[in-house]
Amino acid sequence: MGGDPGGHDVVAVLLAVACAAVVVLTVALVRIRRRWRAVVGERGWLLERERESAAEAAVAAERDRIARELHDIVSHNVSLMVVQASAAREVLGTMPDEASTALRAVEDAGRGAMTDLRHLLGLLAPAPDGEDGGMGAGVPGPGRGSGLAPQPGLDRLGHLVDRISFAGLPVEVRVSGEPRPLPQGIDLTAYRVVQEALTNALRHADGGKAEVTVRYADHALRVEVLNTGPSVLTGTAPGAPGALGRPADGTGRGLLGLRERVALYGGDLDARRRLGGGYRVRARIPLDRP
Repeated sequence: MGGDPGGHDVVAVLLAVACAAVVVLTVALVRIRRRWRAVVGERGWLLERERESAAEAAVAAERDRIARELHDIVSHNVSLMVVQASAAREVLGTMPDEASTALRAVEDAGRGAMTDLRHLLGLLAPAPDGEDGGMGAGVPGPGRGSGLAPQPGLDRLGHLVDRISFAGLPVEVRVSGEPRPLPQGIDLTAYRVVQEALTNALRHADGGKAEVTVRYADHALRVEVLNTGPSVLTGTAPGAPGALGRPADGTGRGLLGLRERVALYGGDLDARRRLGGGYRVRARIPLDRP
């Protein structure tokens, strides 16, 4: 008895089709795996680029923060030193006691600048154990020296006003609402607004006076500094060229830094000349922002 040749042919055809299907599926699987690897590699490259971009943005933001801090520290203290040194020079020959007092104020301002700079640089330096103790937070972290003081806030407003008043600019302070603890960043920002405005007023007020108003509202902190006399930020009459090469509208580094500080917390800052002379700096910082 012989086998059915037709049956053998059918089996052979089926085996050939099966083998061809296996080959096709294998080729397709290899292609899919290659494409998958390519997609994964591309996603990994994109993620790496995103991490690099985020790191670059963080570095740029930190540089801006450090630049603002350095400007505020140096500008304020050097302005006090210049004013007091000028006063000492004018009375050195006729009123030596007053000149000595002014020179002591110069020394105090210099020491204050060095203390603030050491504080800032201490926050930037790595801790002895190599840990990052919260750089930029304004508070010493693990491994930090205990001698680093917190960043200034509105609790040091009286000391600031005393220094400005002693340097020759009378300052009146009004506080409305119920004072309460503020987030450290907002507290520092409010202090820097007052410090920058009073420093500019001292530099350009030309015998005027200043008023500081701090209002604790339900949902926002409002800070306003008014001064009499010429423009605070330019020291010139309206329409005249700005001092030290600044434009007349007062777009100096200090004002830009204040706007950036306040905007960081969702607030807004307005600085403009007053119709009756002098300048007004007004900031509003929300307190209920998540």
